[in-house]
Amino acid sequence: MRHLHIRTPRRRVIGALAAGLLCTTGLAAPALAAPTAEPAAPTLADGLALTPPMGFNNWNSTHCRAEFNESMVEGIADLFVDKGLKDAGYQYVNLDDCWALPARDADGKLVPDPVRFPHGIKAVADYVHAKGLKLGIYTSAGTKTCNSAGFPGALGHEYSDAQQFADWGVDYLKYDNCNNQGVDAKLRYTTMRDALKATGRPIVYSICEWGENKPWEWASDVGHLWRTTGDISDSWGSMLSILKQNLPLSAHAGPGHWNDPDMLEVGNGGMTDTEYRTHFSMWSVMAAPLLIGSDLRKASDATFDVLGNKEVIAVDQDPLGKQGTVLSSEGGRWVVAKEMKDGSRAVALFNETGSPQHIATTARAAGLPEAGAYTLRDLWQHRSYNTAGTIAATVPAHGTVLVRVSAGGRWATRPPAVELGLDGSPLVQAGRTAALTSKVTDLGRTPATHLSVTLAGPAGWTVKAISPTTAGLLPTGRSLRTKWQVTAPGSTATGSYDLTLRARYRSLTGTRVESVLPLKATVVVAPPAGVSSLGDLPWLSTTNGWGPVERNTSNGESAAGDGRPITLGGVEFAKGLGVHAESAVEYYTGAACETVTADVGVDDEKGARGTVAFEIWADGTKVASTGVLTNAMPAQPVTADVSGAQVVRLVVTDGGDGIDSDHADWADAKLMC
Repeated sequence: MRHLHIRTPRRRVIGALAAGLLCTTGLAAPALAAPTAEPAAPTLADGLALTPPMGFNNWNSTHCRAEFNESMVEGIADLFVDKGLKDAGYQYVNLDDCWALPARDADGKLVPDPVRFPHGIKAVADYVHAKGLKLGIYTSAGTKTCNSAGFPGALGHEYSDAQQFADWGVDYLKYDNCNNQGVDAKLRYTTMRDALKATGRPIVYSICEWGENKPWEWASDVGHLWRTTGDISDSWGSMLSILKQNLPLSAHAGPGHWNDPDMLEVGNGGMTDTEYRTHFSMWSVMAAPLLIGSDLRKASDATFDVLGNKEVIAVDQDPLGKQGTVLSSEGGRWVVAKEMKDGSRAVALFNETGSPQHIATTARAAGLPEAGAYTLRDLWQHRSYNTAGTIAATVPAHGTVLVRVSAGGRWATRPPAVELGLDGSPLVQAGRTAALTSKVTDLGRTPATHLSVTLAGPAGWTVKAISPTTAGLLPTGRSLRTKWQVTAPGSTATGSYDLTLRARYRSLTGTRVESVLPLKATVVVAPPAGVSSLGDLPWLSTTNGWGPVERNTSNGESAAGDGRPITLGGVEFAKGLGVHAESAVEYYTGAACETVTADVGVDDEKGARGTVAFEIWADGTKVASTGVLTNAMPAQPVTADVSGAQVVRLVVTDGGDGIDSDHADWADAKLMC
């Protein structure tokens, strides 16, 4: 990609120099690399960062704009206190790039920008410290920082710069990787470690070399945390790609040495509330640093609700310091379990796909001992239940159910857990009646009593039950299935509409429980007969790693409509889809289509960069794939039999190396119906 004047999600370093590179900061799950059996070398043993650092960094929300200044930083510190974030565990208020002048002074010292920080960095540190918080700062392990303006880096000035930071009262250093002049990474980062230690001030040391040299294998006695990936951006595809790169590295994390998949994007506006809850849940299960990347002065109540969820934060901050491990990931249905110091397990049921999914595991699979029953705590609902051992939920698209499960305990005082679900995907043609079946299943050791279920649709829709909606007693493992007829008015436009499945029941002790599953019904139109270009057809949904999916052009840059002609290996195509990994485009085919064909590859606009893999899915089954393709390869033909499928999904993954200039084309993509 062409990145102009500001840092945006980093793309892979080419060659020995890291000059000008960036470090601020699909739906089918690929095979995960096996974690190394042995963790990295001994930790720094200085008592710092015994749990993952929590705080704020301005870059994701402000970049180098003028609003990044003394007033903003002090305002964030105020909000940490006023909004309860300090009480929730957030400590560090961190400055990113652009805080300094472009040149050192006559003595070779760094000079804070007098416009942004008229009272200097020490005054800001004093203000932050007075709030009971800590201050962080940024520089690069190179001759200049990563911003295009080229602020001074610390390469060759490590001891002087470290002493300045200590004299100012800095408590945290983020040390970037740009303009490193090809100097060995381990040498550069170790030199700054020694310089920080020489100051005598306790400073948490964040190594930000993007995972280029596998710092998880050598940096546990160099820094307290290390970036494992390129930069995150505020999109589902970016977050998903980074999540997948960080998950396999669980063996290397622990107290004082953490895998860092980059800062939080929660509240910046590029994802839905559901996706932000997934982001926060999965970062916590991975024992990742929690550094807020949104401008809290403009944050919504929903953003504060996510960032301030103390039960989820407790998973991240558990003193045992275990990173969660993947138990399963088939079909984009992820189960990740994290051992906790009290013997319980935090379990994330994460749905990568674009439709609701039943995701299940057991307490035994999560590592808990055999028990007659278990206590299950839902960390977003803030409710406790009992379970006979099954941990299951119907998880909304891109959603995560996060629970904490313990053996025994006071399970008998808790109501039974139930799972609400809907068979199939609720696809509705306007003016026609669709048949749906809901299911309520008792997962508890005790029965649910006085059970009733309702399904509600938008105003004007008709929703009618045609089988029983109540059960006097629902024993362990049994389900109440209810058939429904759902009709959208004939004038209903295509798109997604809210459905709400609701179950009300009682425990044996009389506790009343209401469980709600929000769902989406999608109003669709039948695909046209014959051969159609997918670039011209309406889609059900899209996700993309950078910018939007483009019709009949390449991905281009981040704005809609900025693509170029689709070009693969010098051949130009008039029709198709321009995407960027991680990407998924879904089409309704209504069991009326037979074949999808396309020529696929990495678009020529990225020169020699980009590695991707293409997949075609029919109703949750992979029916075609290419393996990893690079820009050096010509267009590859792909054909898939999608006969009988209600939904066809075109997926592009990152080829296993992160979203690195992964501009991918479904050239001349056609659907035959």
